[in-house]
Amino acid sequence: MDDDWVRPYSPGPGRWLVIGWEAVAFGLLGWASVGLFDLTGAGVHILAMVIAAVWVLAGWRILEMGVYVRPAGLRIRGLLRSRTLRWEEIAQVRLHKHTNKVGRWEIHGGMTVLIERRDGSTVNTELWAQGVDFHRRPQAFRDVYHELRNRHLRSARG
Repeated sequence: MDDDWVRPYSPGPGRWLVIGWEAVAFGLLGWASVGLFDLTGAGVHILAMVIAAVWVLAGWRILEMGVYVRPAGLRIRGLLRSRTLRWEEIAQVRLHKHTNKVGRWEIHGGMTVLIERRDGSTVNTELWAQGVDFHRRPQAFRDVYHELRNRHLRSARG
């Protein structure tokens, strides 16, 4: 059943940079933990195995993150959880101009794809124009947006 989900875009090479950065961070965490807790021998080996397992799982999840489609609906895989929506539950697929407020200032974060549900709630996607998948591929971002929007419109027609 899960094998018919398709990601309508190729992941960007920036994901590997994130996974590498994560490896360095976990290495520093391990090094600091060994020094802080005076770990030796088996303790170091256990810590290394736990950190390696977490890194492998997190790296796999980073590679799998994204938006997937199939004729029946849409699946959004995030770092910690996935959400699946049937096309009938979706009122609109639209672009959203993301901003962050810091005090009185607004910092523009770029365009994202936002899903509006029929119940009035919204669902954020992993699709960000300046993100690791689309940073230097603006046409790919537009293509994915149009693909999602067109699939939604086709499902509404019939």
